[in-house]
Amino acid sequence: MDDVDVTVVLPAYNEAGHILNEIERINAGFAASPYTHEILLIDDGSTDDTAAIVAGAPHVRLVRFNQNRGAGASRRYGTQHAHAPIVAWTDADMSYPNERLPDLVAALERSGANQIVGARRTEEGTHKWARIPAKWVIRKIAESLSRSSIPDLNSGFRAFYRKDALPHLWLLPDGFSCVTTITLAFLCNGLTVEYWPIDYAKRAGKSHFRPIGDAYRYILQVLRMITFFAPLRVFAPPALFLLLLGLGKFLFDIIGGLIRDGDPFRLAANTVLFIVTGLLLFAIGLLADLIVRVGQRVNEPDNNTV
Repeated sequence: MDDVDVTVVLPAYNEAGHILNEIERINAGFAASPYTHEILLIDDGSTDDTAAIVAGAPHVRLVRFNQNRGAGASRRYGTQHAHAPIVAWTDADMSYPNERLPDLVAALERSGANQIVGARRTEEGTHKWARIPAKWVIRKIAESLSRSSIPDLNSGFRAFYRKDALPHLWLLPDGFSCVTTITLAFLCNGLTVEYWPIDYAKRAGKSHFRPIGDAYRYILQVLRMITFFAPLRVFAPPALFLLLLGLGKFLFDIIGGLIRDGDPFRLAANTVLFIVTGLLLFAIGLLADLIVRVGQRVNEPDNNTV
């Protein structure tokens, strides 16, 4: 399996009840396509028979973690050790249309994009009451900060060119927000991401999603990623808001002082606080932006080198 077209990275944690069905769906899809493939199955510290069941399955290369490290760690490892130039991510819980992975890869090649994401038409996961509003808020924050339209920020069904992803793998967290991270890493570095509508089914087995904890980590990861690549988009809006608020309060203090006692130079402490805080935030943003630009310049290839 050293010379294949596509590596399917498939994290699995206690998926013994349906893992063979997933493998069969993936293999059947690629058998009817022009692509050769391997399934790099990462057994993420399963406590059931997942590893024993898939051992020796066709087109499967099995890697076992001795403890549960998270889907992000599995996908990071799988992408690093993929044998193919194109890497596909998916889940092993029967929720994504894995038989259509070859179509996703074909769409990637057709589009000329660096990454293509399966955008889900519906939300069928557990805790829908928490998932839908939380994902909407997080997606809107990411769209505003990245200045891109993102139909599905959290989809685990995607394909990309391995060479484009390798420089960003160290940024991937161990948990579920790795899919958010790889999307934003591409967008913030000028790489193109296209979206491909897919159907989404209710998952098999037990969900590992935690509404409050995972939503908090998603928001934190979005802010961290945008700050890493475009810090002024994070610091400039609150800085300008505070400066405008301080200017308005400054004029209010001046006019109020003239009207009350004829003294135009009496400023409230909160006026000074608004202005100084706004200036400090803007200065931090400028400094962070300078650091990012210097880092990008240092990492650029030297075109004069023979």
